Amino acid sequence: MDNDEPLEPEIKDEPETEPAARNSDETFYCEAEASVAIEKEKPGGESSETDLEIEDTEKLFTTGQRELYLEACKLVGVVPVSYFIRNMEESYVNLNHHGLGPSGTKAIAIALVSNTSVVTLELADNCIMEEGTLSLVQMLQENYYLQDLNISNNDLGLKGASTISEFLQRNTSSLLNLQLSGNNFKDESAELFCQAFSANYRIKTLDLSHNEFSDKGGEHLGQMLALNIGLQSLDLSWNQFHTQGAVALCNGLRANVTLQKLDLSMNGFGNEGATALGEVLRLNNSLVHIDVSSNDISNEGVLKISKGLEFNESLKVLKLFLNPVSMDGATLLILSIKRNPKSKMEEIDISNVLVSEQFVKILDGVCAIHPQLDVTYKAVQGFSAKKELLLRTNPMKLIQSYADQHQITVIDFFKSLNPNGRMMMSVGDFWKAMIQQDKVPMNPYQVRELIKKLAEKTGMVNFSFLKTEKR
Repeated sequence: MDNDEPLEPEIKDEPETEPAARNSDETFYCEAEASVAIEKEKPGGESSETDLEIEDTEKLFTTGQRELYLEACKLVGVVPVSYFIRNMEESYVNLNHHGLGPSGTKAIAIALVSNTSVVTLELADNCIMEEGTLSLVQMLQENYYLQDLNISNNDLGLKGASTISEFLQRNTSSLLNLQLSGNNFKDESAELFCQAFSANYRIKTLDLSHNEFSDKGGEHLGQMLALNIGLQSLDLSWNQFHTQGAVALCNGLRANVTLQKLDLSMNGFGNEGATALGEVLRLNNSLVHIDVSSNDISNEGVLKISKGLEFNESLKVLKLFLNPVSMDGATLLILSIKRNPKSKMEEIDISNVLVSEQFVKILDGVCAIHPQLDVTYKAVQGFSAKKELLLRTNPMKLIQSYADQHQITVIDFFKSLNPNGRMMMSVGDFWKAMIQQDKVPMNPYQVRELIKKLAEKTGMVNFSFLKTEKR
């Protein structure tokens, strides 16, 4: 609940009339009308089939959003949330950890039926249960403005999964991003989500992390991935997938053409799962970001992943943090990028791996071919803290110091690297020019840092935004 004093509905001292008994499933949105004294006559041309929408519209004009919510709270018997009243006209509403329960959620849902402002709604950790889920689903069938919904950590279980699955199969909502993390979903729920997302093409981002899917659930979700044509980002981290589930998920990925970001961290893929993933990387050209951190993948599994990377033309980010990989496995990874002239790889995270100076030299050679590549490792063996610090000295400070000494601007320095004196040059040409110039000697790590600062998504380095005044 908000720290503010709870607001009581501002209702005049009039005798209350008990609303007639209704079926809550049939009259969910009309219930708030029971306490409204003002009535409007409907235009004769309106169809009775849209009574719910019409009555909600009347409520909007007769009492307004704030009053509608207060009436809904009075109806379901809950204290209004002052934060919601203050922010219900904003695009982002965060009601995480407010202890709403199913009734409080229902009041929020009633108020949002006709709301055109809220785009993102956070309802994590509110114990909304099955009844609250049903209220939200009914609201979403009428509200075409809400795009992002977070109902994580509400212990929805199988019944909640069933309600959500039935709703998603209709493809009638404007919802694009759905967070369902930590809801005690097991393999039976995975089967329901398979049915839902085999049909649903509207949801683009789905978070099913921190649930209890095992290998059987992986089989269902693998089938879902093979059939789904909408998802672009999927988070399945912190579940219980092992070899069988990993292989099933990868089989689905081989047929998927829309998914771009996949988080499988904190599972148990092992080397057999890594082998299946390597085959996916060889064939799939839609995945851009994959996280398989902490999956018990050793050098053996990395070898299989590396084989796939030699053919992959789409992946930009690969996270392998907290896997039992040695420097030999790390070397396999970067050499696979070197062998692939069409590789788009920009980031490899092996930040628990201790490397040698020889590895750094190999990496420098790879970066000469793929200057966009950035590999995060733990440290270099044998490097003193002072040497490590020098290796990573801020390159812009070095250039600024040179510019100050020679009474020029930083932009003058960069323009001198380009034969035609223009403000832009390709990443590859910039890399070669920085390595070859001797005015401000830099190591490859520092050049990569410069590229990350100056490069655009077009593959060009742009100097035009740098300060032009002389120091």
